[in-house]
Amino acid sequence: MASRPLQVDEREVVFTAIRAQGAGGQNVNKVSSAVHLRFDVGASSLPEDVKARLLALHDARLTQDGVIVIKAQQHRTQELNRADALARLQALVDRVASPPRVRRATRPTRASVRRRLEGKSQRAEVKRLRGAVRD
Repeated sequence: MASRPLQVDEREVVFTAIRAQGAGGQNVNKVSSAVHLRFDVGASSLPEDVKARLLALHDARLTQDGVIVIKAQQHRTQELNRADALARLQALVDRVASPPRVRRATRPTRASVRRRLEGKSQRAEVKRLRGAVRD
């Protein structure tokens, strides 16, 4: 497989160590192994079209200021959590890297129109037969 078209520059990412939530015994209360990743989309070196698609995402991880915040606390070590957060950011960038395909409207085929109308008339006949019986 070819290399990624866009690679997130680690120098543009800010990591903050925090304490992980949830169960974990005494270790979770003492060690700041979870990581907050902050990535300012507007100030990044990504191409403008990719930035626009990232900012247009309806994602809870994107703030109103255009900063992507990812919290990683899956692993016990800070290094693994940093790698996980960076991989998730890269996956987000990869998702919007290529522009979406433009949908071109097409006309339905004559056969599909005929099938649709036949189905409608069959359904109408079923409903008509549900009515009161007349002699």
